[in-house]
Amino acid sequence: MAKKEPIASNNNPIEIYQLSESFVSEVRRIIEESHNNAVRSVDYCRVQMYWNIGRRIVEEEQQGNDRADHGSYLIQNLADDLEPEYGSGFSYRQLAFCRQFYLTYPIVNAVRSQLNWSQYRMLIQIKDPDKREYYELEAVNNCWTGRELERQINSMLYERLLLSNDKESVLAVARKQRIPQNPREIIKDPMVLEFLGLERKPTYYESDLETSLISHLQNFMLEMGNGFAFIARQKRILMDDDEFFVDLVFYNRILRCFVLFELKTSKLTHQDIGQLQMYVNYYDRVEKLPEENPTIGILLCTSKNDTVVKMSLPKNNSTILASQYTLYLPSEEQLKKEVEEVRNLIKGGNE
Repeated sequence: MAKKEPIASNNNPIEIYQLSESFVSEVRRIIEESHNNAVRSVDYCRVQMYWNIGRRIVEEEQQGNDRADHGSYLIQNLADDLEPEYGSGFSYRQLAFCRQFYLTYPIVNAVRSQLNWSQYRMLIQIKDPDKREYYELEAVNNCWTGRELERQINSMLYERLLLSNDKESVLAVARKQRIPQNPREIIKDPMVLEFLGLERKPTYYESDLETSLISHLQNFMLEMGNGFAFIARQKRILMDDDEFFVDLVFYNRILRCFVLFELKTSKLTHQDIGQLQMYVNYYDRVEKLPEENPTIGILLCTSKNDTVVKMSLPKNNSTILASQYTLYLPSEEQLKKEVEEVRNLIKGGNE
């Protein structure tokens, strides 16, 4: 509570308040929430405006005999009338997006108030309806900004998740119809870490990679997936007189388990797998609570031999995963090729 203290000024006592930090913080929170709500309200009004413009364009062009030509001329003429008066937000390109927006979302109640126009402009350019629905749901579920949504689309998050999951499972999780049960439903392979901004060097130290991941922790957790919380860096484990250090420790509230990361800047070896298995065993026997699920270990490496990984682990292994990473965002063609290669490896291993 605020304290009232009298002070004297020109021989007249004046009462002032010493404001408590919690009171000021609460007022700040109210102001910031109001500002955020106002921005969201403006963004949604803009989305509705573009949807209604798209509806009118479609209704008007359907009166023409040749819809394609009529629609193109209609939009250009409309842009010529509107852009000088209202600015670039009503250019030919923007009005064409409005038309596409309405055709993609013909039911206005399906338009989500949590998403802004820049996000919808990215979504309507995705032709696959399942893929579009996935990004739409995840953008809402995780409160992605426009930049984060763009990054996830460009890094082919949806396709990478489909490597180890079927489409129905991926969509069911996004729709919140089921909770992930298997680590492979969350952990991606490959991981794209272009946000680290590391220089193109022939070699670099694992400590450099670790430091950069910590400096970009929010981006790293976005890339990892849903439900992660950071626990520790270089977590010390003491076994009798021997010391060991786990590179990164996280907890996943969805899987309800610890997730240990070991970072490798070289090709993965069976010794690396054995070391991580020891860390996982330690956490399961010492740190894990009885009601929690078994610890997951992830080896993050520049390259891996899937056969070595497979043969180094038990047949029923579900807690040790190897994920290859790239420090640079490849082109869509390169990433598609890499995704297809991994898919073929998985298919061959299951036969």
